[in-house]
Amino acid sequence: MFLVPAIIIFVLFMWVPIFKGFMYSFYTVDFVKGNTFAGLDNYARALTDPDVWIAVKNTLYYMVLCLVIGFWVPIAFAIAISELRKFGGFVRVAAYLPFVLPAVVLYGLWRWLYDPVGPINALLGTMGADQIPFLTDSRWSMISLVFMETWQQFGSGMLIYLAAVLSIPRDWYEAAEIDGAGVWARIRHITLPSLRNLIVLMLILQIIATSQGYQSQLALLDGGPNNTTLTYALLIVKYAFTRLDYGTATALGMLMFIVLGGLGIVQFKLNKEDN
Repeated sequence: MFLVPAIIIFVLFMWVPIFKGFMYSFYTVDFVKGNTFAGLDNYARALTDPDVWIAVKNTLYYMVLCLVIGFWVPIAFAIAISELRKFGGFVRVAAYLPFVLPAVVLYGLWRWLYDPVGPINALLGTMGADQIPFLTDSRWSMISLVFMETWQQFGSGMLIYLAAVLSIPRDWYEAAEIDGAGVWARIRHITLPSLRNLIVLMLILQIIATSQGYQSQLALLDGGPNNTTLTYALLIVKYAFTRLDYGTATALGMLMFIVLGGLGIVQFKLNKEDN
C-alpha cells in the first residue's frame, strides 16, 4: 500500500506518455479538427527527411566528442583527489560547484567566454594567436558546447568515481607500496581494474544521456550554424513546437525509444554477466 502512490505517479508520468506517444506516431495530430489515422506515413516522413539524417550524424558526432573529451575527466579527477594528502575536501567542493549553476547563468557565462572579444580570445590575442570563432564556425561550434558541458557535468561523475575509489581496501595499496609500486603502477593494477564495472555502467549511461542532448544546442545556437549543432532530440523539439507536426515528432521519439531501449538491454546483460 505504501508503494501505491509512487506506482500511480510512475504510471501517469512515464508509461501513459510512452503509450500515447506510440499511438500518436500513427496519427496526424490536429487539436482543432481532431486526429486522423496516418498509418506509417509519419515514420516514412521521418526516415526520408534529410534533416533527420543530418541530426543523426550530428548526434553521433556529439556523443563521440563527449566520450573523447569528457568521459575520462571525472575518472582522472577522482583518482587525483584520492591521492591528495591535503585540501581534498576543498577540491571536491570546487569541482562540484559548476554542476549546481543554473542553466541560464551557465549559458550566459560561456557565451561571454566564447565571445570574439571575450576572455578566451583576449588571452589568445596576448599570446599572438588568432581569434577562434567558437560559436559561429561550424568546425568549432559542437566542440565548444562539449567543452562547456564537460566543465559543468564532470563534478557529479567525479563524486561517484571518488566514492568507488575510496571503497577500495587500503590494504591493497599499502601492500603495493611495500612491493615498490609507484603511483602509476597502483592506478594501473589496482584502481582501474576495481573501477571496471562502474566505468562500463557510466559509459552506457553517458551514451544514453548524450544521445538525448539538446538543451545547450537549443539555448546557445538553436541548431546552428548551418545545422551543425542540430541534434536528434533538438529536431524532435522543432518538429513538435516549431513545425507543429506532433505525429512525426512522436514517430521520431519512438525510434529513439527503441534505440535507447536496446542500449538499456545491453546494460542489463552486462550487469547480469558481471554478477
